Amino acid sequence: MGSDKLLGEFLRARREVTTPEQAGLPDVGPRRTPGLRREEVATLADVSTDYYVRLEQGREHHPSERVLDALVRVLCLGPDAAAHLYELAHPGSRQRGTAGEPDRVSPALLRLMRGWSHTAAFVMGRWQDVLATNPLADALHDGLEYADNLLRLTFLNPEARVFYRDWERVARSRVAHLRAAAGADLDDPRLIELVGELSLISEDFRQLWARHDVFGITRESRRIHHRQVGDLTLTTEVFNVAGTPDQQLVVVHTEPASPSERALALLAGLAVMTHDGGP
Repeated sequence: MGSDKLLGEFLRARREVTTPEQAGLPDVGPRRTPGLRREEVATLADVSTDYYVRLEQGREHHPSERVLDALVRVLCLGPDAAAHLYELAHPGSRQRGTAGEPDRVSPALLRLMRGWSHTAAFVMGRWQDVLATNPLADALHDGLEYADNLLRLTFLNPEARVFYRDWERVARSRVAHLRAAAGADLDDPRLIELVGELSLISEDFRQLWARHDVFGITRESRRIHHRQVGDLTLTTEVFNVAGTPDQQLVVVHTEPASPSERALALLAGLAVMTHDGGP
């Protein structure tokens, strides 16, 4: 799909999920659709309705920085979504690194995270494939089908709705993270395969993908229900791996002296026993 079509698709999707209240418009009663009208976006962005329609239809190829800045404001785009908009408007502006092999995890990083006995950690690739884990991360996801890819786990495994107690928020953030990782590079074969599989099987994924939410995950609180130790509240921290731009290190921890910390410590003990071949 051409970049102009991607830009129009993104603008249309974000317009349809931006409410008049978010845009600062007065409440004039019920609407046929909850989002903004094209003429409202045009007026708020200080462009003609015809010009904005051409943007959505992919017939206007070179929006100015002033117009893009105005659309960021009108559509209430966060930093990641704003960067995505600029990339769609100026294809090739993102500089993707080429250092390192995207699916090969550094031996030094493997040694580091596998030495963390009480901290779960794993490395994921650009499309949320799980490339490497430590024993506690394995124990956290023990018995869950499709744990080799976080998106497939979330949308293809019915047990994910029990495992993730706030499944809707997890699902939305993972799809938005996928959009942020993809940028305008929607022709990547692995992405096409993954989105095709998820779209074919999951109506929830199709709806979230169509929203065009864009934001990366850097720190997130998450509640899970583990089949062995019960409910935990976890904090995940996501770090980019230097030298391999398409890899991210995900570290999972709990609040000190909390019930979740005690549950995670119990799970860590079980993981050590399993790893050492105990009962």
